[in-house]
Amino acid sequence: MKRTDLDRRERELRRARKKAERLAKNGGVEKTVGDYIDELNGLFYHDGTQIYNTESDERILDLLEDMKEDLEEKNWDNVLRKAIKKSGVKERDKAYKELKSLL
Repeated sequence: MKRTDLDRRERELRRARKKAERLAKNGGVEKTVGDYIDELNGLFYHDGTQIYNTESDERILDLLEDMKEDLEEKNWDNVLRKAIKKSGVKERDKAYKELKSLL
């Protein structure tokens, strides 16, 4: 076998192991980007103008930690922005900056 084929197989095995570990941790259910968006939006406490509990709620911190482990870094911004947009608040930039600082 060529060296590139061996490297490719090794990468595939690492990905498979990582996915199996993630599934075992989450009880066999893999969360998607949409699941994280919905869950994060459900944790927000807001009045239509701004989100109040971005830095103080431990459940949000735990969810962000899980998200960092389960999702690739390129998807983190999408989850934050879409969850904030789904909440319908007017001060989105402030909430985004606060959540981004937690990551």
